[in-house]
Formats: sequence, C-alpha cells, structure tokens
Amino acid sequence: MAAPRSRSGRSTPLRDSSSEKMDGAGSWDALEWTKIEPVSRSISHMNLEFLLEAEQVIVEGYGVVLVNTDEAGTLLVTNYRLLFLSEGTRNIITLGTIPLMTIEKFTKLVIRTQSAPRQSDKSASRRLLQIIGKDMRIIVFGFRPRTKQRHAIFDALLRCTKPARIWDLYALVSGPSKFSNTNPQLRLLNEYFRLLGKGFSRASMSMIEDGSFTLSNDLWRISSVNSSYTICQSYPFALIVPKGIPDDEVLQASTFRARCRLPVVTWCHPETGAVLARSSQPLVGIMMNMRSNTDEKLVAALCTQLGGAGGKRRKLYIADARPRKNALANGAMGGGSESSSNYFQSEIVFFGIDNIHAMRDSFARLRDYLDTHGATSSDGMSSFLRHGGWTWGGGNLSSMSASVSTLGDSGWLIHIQSILAGSAWIAARVALESASVLVHCSDGWDRTTQLVSLANLLLDPYYRTFTGFQALIEKDWLAFGHPFSDRVGMPTVSGGGNIPYELSRQSSAGGFPLSPMRQSSGSHTSQNPGSSHAQNSNNYSPIFLQWIDCVSQLMRMYPLAFEFSSAFLVDLLDCMLSCRFGNFLCNSEKERQQCGIAEASGCLWVYLSDLRAAEGSSHVHYNLFYDLLKHNGPILPPAAALAPTLWPQFHFRWSCPMEAQIVEVEEECRRMAFKFSELQKAKEAAENKAKEMTITMESVSAELRKEKNVSSSAMSLAKRSSKESEAIIRAIQSLGCKVHFSRSGDCTVDIENCLIGTPQKVSYSPKRESENITQSDDKSDLSVSITVVADDVAPSNPIGRMCETLCPLRTRDGGCKWPDAGCAQLGSQFVGLKANFDAFDRLNIYDGYFQPK
Repeated sequence: MAAPRSRSGRSTPLRDSSSEKMDGAGSWDALEWTKIEPVSRSISHMNLEFLLEAEQVIVEGYGVVLVNTDEAGTLLVTNYRLLFLSEGTRNIITLGTIPLMTIEKFTKLVIRTQSAPRQSDKSASRRLLQIIGKDMRIIVFGFRPRTKQRHAIFDALLRCTKPARIWDLYALVSGPSKFSNTNPQLRLLNEYFRLLGKGFSRASMSMIEDGSFTLSNDLWRISSVNSSYTICQSYPFALIVPKGIPDDEVLQASTFRARCRLPVVTWCHPETGAVLARSSQPLVGIMMNMRSNTDEKLVAALCTQLGGAGGKRRKLYIADARPRKNALANGAMGGGSESSSNYFQSEIVFFGIDNIHAMRDSFARLRDYLDTHGATSSDGMSSFLRHGGWTWGGGNLSSMSASVSTLGDSGWLIHIQSILAGSAWIAARVALESASVLVHCSDGWDRTTQLVSLANLLLDPYYRTFTGFQALIEKDWLAFGHPFSDRVGMPTVSGGGNIPYELSRQSSAGGFPLSPMRQSSGSHTSQNPGSSHAQNSNNYSPIFLQWIDCVSQLMRMYPLAFEFSSAFLVDLLDCMLSCRFGNFLCNSEKERQQCGIAEASGCLWVYLSDLRAAEGSSHVHYNLFYDLLKHNGPILPPAAALAPTLWPQFHFRWSCPMEAQIVEVEEECRRMAFKFSELQKAKEAAENKAKEMTITMESVSAELRKEKNVSSSAMSLAKRSSKESEAIIRAIQSLGCKVHFSRSGDCTVDIENCLIGTPQKVSYSPKRESENITQSDDKSDLSVSITVVADDVAPSNPIGRMCETLCPLRTRDGGCKWPDAGCAQLGSQFVGLKANFDAFDRLNIYDGYFQPK
C-alpha cells in the first residue's frame, strides 16, 4: 500500500500506535486523516483507459482511505460504478470498486472517540461513507476533515444509484455497442421446439408476426393464446399446454390462479412423456372450497397415459414450495392450496421453503457474519486473521463458538439445503416414477422458479452446457416473469421507485444487532438524508443469487457434469447485479418487449461468449473436468449428499480473498492443460513442418529423377553421335582423306591427289540440323556436308576438278553415276559432297568401275 505523505514530506503510516484506539487490534480513529494530502492533479484530465464505453466521471474525491485495507487513493463516481484508484500506481482497487446498481445501501457515518476530559473539545470526528453491496461486501471509505468531498460523493450516489427513469441506466445509455442482442422471443421458441422434438425447425420473426409458431407433437402444443399478454402479463407470449385443451378453456382456467398464472408445461421428458409444470397458487377462498372445472381438467391433462401400461394414467404430484402454515394463511387473502380429492390421481407435497423476506434477512445476516470475521473487515479492527493477534474477532478463544453459531443463525445454508432437497425430490419423481409434477408457491415466480429450473438442471444434461444454461435462464426466469427489477432493486417501467434508502447501520439487514466489539468504544451515528432514491426494500430479495448458489453446490457434488465453471457463475452474477446489460432489466417479458430493451442495450450472453472465444477452451469459464459421457442423463443426488457449504469463490472473495482461492488444484490443472495445449500446438506445427519437408524432398527426388532421365538421354545421344562421327570419319577416309580433330571440336581434312597437286585442307565442324546436319527421326540417314578448299586452285572450275579427284563415279562426259541425285551443288563457290551411306552400300561394284556394255 502506498502510504500518504505528511506536510513534512515524510511517508506517514495510516495507523498510529500512539493514537487512541478502540478495543481490538486497530480502529477507524487510528487513521491520521489530517495528514493525508490531496493529489496534485485531477483524475478527469488524465487518460482513463479503464473507463468503459460511454462511461463518464461525475465526481472525484482525493485523499480517500479504504478502511477495509487501509489503502489511500482517489474515489470516482461515474455513471456506471464507484471507482477507487490506488494513490501511487493509479491502478483500480477491486474491493473499493463497485457498480452503482450493485450497491444495496449506503450511508454517512460519524465516529467520535472517547478522549481525556482536557481533550474533549479537541477530539475530531471521523467522516466515513459505508457502502453495502448486493454481492456480499461491505466497504467503508474515510474522508479528510473539513472538506466537502464526502458530501459530493454521497449526493452523486443519490442521483446515480437509483435513477428516476429506466432509460438513465448505464445499460441503455451505452447502447448495444458490439454486444448486439437478438430477440429473446426467438430463443424461447427455439427452446420450445427442442422440448417438443421439433429441433429441426428454427424460429423467425415472421413466425411470431403471423402466429405460425404453434407447433405440436402427440401430447403437447405451443399456444398463442397469450401472444398479446392479455391473459397473463407476467407469462411469455407462447405457452406449452396439453394438446387436448383448447385455447378457450386455457383462458377460463387462468382465472382460478393467482395473477392468472395458470398451469403450463415447462419441461417434458422426451421418452416417458412425464412433464414439469408450473403455476401460481389456486384461489380456493377463505373456506378452501372454491373449485374450477377447467383448472382441474387442465391439471388432469398433465397426467398422460404411461407408455405400454394398458392405458394406465401416470401419477401427478402437486409440489407446494411453501410451508403448510403459510399456505393456510394465504387462504385469508383468497389463496391457498389444492385438495388432492379434487385433482385426478394427485398427491400434495409441501416443501417448507421460506418467502422472499426471510431470504433477504438471511442474506444480510450472512453478509454481516463474513464482514465481521473476515480478513478485510469494514470496521478495520475486528478480524483475527487481519492483524495476526491471538484473539478471535477481538474477544477470547471461547468466542470462536459464538462466531461459528452466527453463521448458523443466518439460516442461509438451511435455505440452500431446502431448495436443493425440493429440486432433487422433483427430479427423482420424474426420472424414477415417470410421474408429472406441478410446482407452485404463492405467485409462482420466486420459489417456483428456483425449484423448476434446478429440477430441469438435474434432469436434462443439455441445461448443464453453456447454451443450455442460457436457454434455461431465459425460459424459466426471464420469460416466466421473475420480477428482477423488484428483487434486484432496479427502476421499473411503471414508476421511478422514489422510496427512501434504508441507511441505518444497525446491520446490513436493518434489525440484526452489531457484535459487541463494534460498539465497544466511541459513539457512532448515521446521517440519513431527508429524501433519496432507493430500492423498494419490501420487494428486494436475492432469489436469483440464491439459485446460482444452489447450482454451485451441485457443481461441487458433480464436478464432471457441467461444461461451465464456478468462475462463469460469478461473472454471470456480477453482470446481472451491475445492470451493465439489458437482459435482466424490467419485471417481465412484456415490459422488456414494450421498452425494446433487446434493441437498446447490449447482450450479456454475447459478452460472456466473446470472453470465452478470446482464449478458447483454456478460458476460466470452462470446466476442465467436464465429461458429457459420464453424466449424459439425469443426476439424482441422495439426501445425505445435500449438505451445502459456503461458496468460496463468491462468499469469500471480498472478506477472505486468500481463502476464496481454495481452488488452487483447479487452477494448477488449468495451467497444466494450457501447457499441454501449447505442447500439442507445437507438436502439430512440427508435424506440419515435417509433412512439408517430406513433400519438398519428394519434389526434389522427382526433379532428380527427371534430370537423371535427361542425363541418360544425353549420354545415349552422345554415344550415338560418337558412333556417327566414327562412321563419317571412316567414310571420308575411304575417299582417301585424312581427318585430324582438334580440342575445340573442329576437324581438318587433308586431301592429297595428283589432280590437285598440293595438299588440300578441309575444315569440318559437326553441327545440328540448322547447321547442315539434318536428322528427321531416330532411323533417318546421316547427312554430312564437307567443304574442300584448295589454296592454289583458281575458282574458275572447281566442280569438275573436285569430282574428277574424289568421285570414282564421275563419267568422262561430265555425268555422274552417284545414285539418288548428284553430288554437285552448282551455283556455289564450294562443292558439296552429299553422302548417303545406305545408298552407297547398295552400289554394285560394276556401277563404278566397269563401263556398261
């Protein structure tokens, strides 16, 4: 940590051992606030590469201290998040950086220490800002006294954390950018087609416009009865209902269920025909005696005949997620539960899962427990691990049991276990008994969604892949109207949500008292503004977060069954809570369609897919141990295995960051897998290079063979030429000439004849066809031209003298008996002797030496 510098220029620690301290190993008032100097330059004028697209800085605060870790830095409020930058490095400190929509509550605190009587007037109060996040963190910032920085930051948070209009959210301000979305209705129809065995069909906008998406199989059909959201505003535009129930009866049945959320199919077994259905509670009235024939007929249609059982109908379980007493209490408001005597071959089962208010309180207690006993406690003093003391949480060793019991008192793990047990029971009924199950709670969009989607995850291996998990969330959570705006605390379409924040610091839950060590010294007051924007605390509840926690428990039990990793779940939760994308905005599909959310904002699924595509299978979102063949069917955990624990990667990442990395084995495997992948790539590259070298060698070998053939042909031609040369020499010598060859390849013919008188020299150079040596083909005769020049003979009549000297076939009257044309080439200075040796061999001796009779 970069320590701030005092006015003297020396580095001053944030904690001063001589300062008056609260009980424990350190406290807020140990910070030397007055010695923190502001930075000399404005952050807004720096190059902020870390800002996202369309993210703008609104307010800046300097010399701020993150009490959790004693780090000094600069605090920025943008239109998307609260940014905390390190004093020295200007790096983002992740603990102090939180998206605005992830903030559940924030309040100003004033800490006054108990001083000696003489110094009571001089004691300065400590100005703090506490931030409570929906992602399990509690952080506290300290500000320099006598400045208005805390007030400016607080006012900016009031304006930005709960905008008056949904269009002021960052997701809609930034637009779709490169993460453009497709119509979620198309993705819902494609999932419906897969469930009905019509996966070869692909949905299109024309199908939605003309209503041609109403496909069916032997048992179920897609109905367009709610295409305009006139029957149920919180249901999707398309519903899967029994094939034998017409739309008019579907309409009548909806009036018997709370908020018109009638029983519809959400998953069907591709082989047995068993289904999972969902609805809201029936409106049986105070006396529990109201009935609906169309509702009973619709529910009975879920009990289709068992295949090969001689017309026997399958059993129906009606799973009520509520405790029995809660179901009875709802009767006073017209609700209640079914009677098994009114529904054909049915059995009613109560799961005893608490409502959203109990879950909200349990989550807040767990968050307080982790903050109190973590390594980065927000009060800067109560953590045993942080300061290395021998005490536990500021008390003696016996307080260990008290702190552990606090975890049990939160009830979080008990709730997780109840949801897991209920989902496993539902999946077992469908997989083992081929029974159909109808699930509901009060309104059918909180506990019902948790149970149905988790049972789907257990039954269908497709939902345990990336694409299937996306389809599951979009179908059972988004399309079927889980009110994300209310549960997460976002502005809704219908109103701005101008409800005051709960800024009391008694605990993050509001009514959970602080541990004694947090109240041990000094006075602590919270300053609540007169009016502010806030989420409706009566509707806020971490239902989706709780379901993701249940998924992480299943991943721990079945590490080979899921394509995605725990890191993927954490990033998914962060994106949902931060509202960076528009997928989880609004309370229903109808609201998102009316606002055009898909077109106006980026898509979370595209963003996560791009993250994975950047690194391929080595990305942290991929589960290295995923084995589809091992878990290609339903997974049915026994009751003894449903013993949940805290989820380290999510619960511990802020309070105990070192312990959140307990998956070191997985990380080591990932590194080994990456190294193995690199070696595989190197091996493939070497193999490709070897193949290229082999191809090159084969090509060179072929060229060598070709050159060898050419060389062999040249040798044959040379031998033939040599033989022809010898034949020519013999022919010339037979005429009485002597032949002399020089090194240059030329030859000289000496002619001695009495008719000439002096030796004659004839120069001869062997030439090819163009140089008077003609060769028509391999079997053609050899023709040679010899030029004879006599130095002392006048060129007046060279033809006669040469013929008389050389040619024995010369006649006295000037004729020539040489066969096949004459030898003399008239009209030239030289005499050409054309030798046709084949013809010469055919001469009769009498033709040349004897006169004809």
